Amino acid sequence: MTMHINDTNFNKEVLEEKGIVLVDFFATWCGPCKMLAPILEELDGELKDVKIVKVDVDESPEVSTKYGIQSIPTMKLFKDGQDMQTLVGFLPKDQIISMIDSNR
Repeated sequence: MTMHINDTNFNKEVLEEKGIVLVDFFATWCGPCKMLAPILEELDGELKDVKIVKVDVDESPEVSTKYGIQSIPTMKLFKDGQDMQTLVGFLPKDQIISMIDSNR
């Protein structure tokens, strides 16, 4: 199951992490976020070298504001703590994999 993180542990789980971390900024009331969730669960099981975490924007306003999250779902890809790329909106699995592969 994809790990849920928040303002308190974002730095430890994302910025201090070595390798690739995909962060899904979402809200429980967001329809496209609900459609994206099973895709991210699949990827979490398939991509052993990629850490996938979720941040509820309603519960984590500090980190959401820091990264300028205005629309959800928004996925941000971090590599060795560096913000590499952002994708906004629901996207199919192959586009998410392409973003990850282009930053390996």
